[in-house]
Amino acid sequence: MLDIRPLDDRKDFSEFFQFPWRHYADDPNWAPPLLSMRRQLLDKSKHPAWAYMDGEYFAAWRDGVMAGTIAAFVNHEHNRFHDENIGFFGLFESVDDPEVSGGLLDAASEWAAERDVDAIRGPASFTTNEECGLLVDNFSPPVIMMPYNPPWYAGLVEGAGFEKVMDVHCIYQDRKTIAASDSLERLERLVSRAAQRSGISVRSMRAKDKKAEFERFREIYNAAWEKNWGFIPMNDAELQALIDDLGMLVEPKLAFFAEIADEPVGFALTIPNFNDALRRAYPRPGVPEIVTMAQVAWHWKVRKSIRGVRMPLMGVKQEHRNKGVELAMLLEAMKALLPSQYDYLDSGWVLETNPLIKISLSLGGKIYKTHRFYQKSLVA
Repeated sequence: MLDIRPLDDRKDFSEFFQFPWRHYADDPNWAPPLLSMRRQLLDKSKHPAWAYMDGEYFAAWRDGVMAGTIAAFVNHEHNRFHDENIGFFGLFESVDDPEVSGGLLDAASEWAAERDVDAIRGPASFTTNEECGLLVDNFSPPVIMMPYNPPWYAGLVEGAGFEKVMDVHCIYQDRKTIAASDSLERLERLVSRAAQRSGISVRSMRAKDKKAEFERFREIYNAAWEKNWGFIPMNDAELQALIDDLGMLVEPKLAFFAEIADEPVGFALTIPNFNDALRRAYPRPGVPEIVTMAQVAWHWKVRKSIRGVRMPLMGVKQEHRNKGVELAMLLEAMKALLPSQYDYLDSGWVLETNPLIKISLSLGGKIYKTHRFYQKSLVA
């Protein structure tokens, strides 16, 4: 018997919370989140996005055993900012069973339709500042802040009547390829000419001024991404959540600001792939987080198990685009990679419509993962 319904009580919520650990128990690629980050994500009183969202958590039980989860929500700030009228789904997990996945997606769609929206889009948990999109190829271990799912998810979602609305790509560059090619020299020549024309300079993040640096980052980010598909501005609470989540991971020598006439006009935030340490420490319910963090620190700082970095965020103010600012920051990131302990740079995600993809490919990068947003019309 299949039962799909909203969560009723603390027991339901506990099952929902713990479901990924059971679902991915035999998948070595999955990187379990810290328990505190999972709680922050699911707690509507603590996650800052719930200040402008309404939503519901659903789960599917097959003969009394949880078989899948989903969230349905309306992001009012997204709809206001983009002049759309849509709902979203996220936190989608399912066994390989179209009855379970279809029932969950139908429940989310029905919930959204009752709010008189025109379509439902996803997955997103819960904004484009967080994990979003469905992995549709290269089901290898995910980098930090990128979602992971089994290969069968795309077929389940498409089988429920959803269609692609946008792809985002991750671009891979490794240290050996950079060192063996002339891409760095070519990029240096381009950046040198751009700097002479526009007066571009690039500096690393100031380690002793992180809070102010993150505020500069937010100001540029909100201006730079304003016209991006799916973007909504980051508010004070979301900035603080980002600092809380990423502050300890940021290595100032890997985070950059571009300036013109002493004005910050662009940023590139690069962070170690914390998931390498998480997969080894394997945080899980029942294990105190202080124990997990000690194990994470061992794998990160002592064993140096983290092999790569990810550039999750890069932005340039609209009025300073096409001046070579992006190239100048990419050059610094590539130069920082060569003498470091890290072997590769993941630049993602990048919208499939972004011209930066062509530039990255011309410099030896390659698209190695694609995540997909799906949408289903709810208009009769």
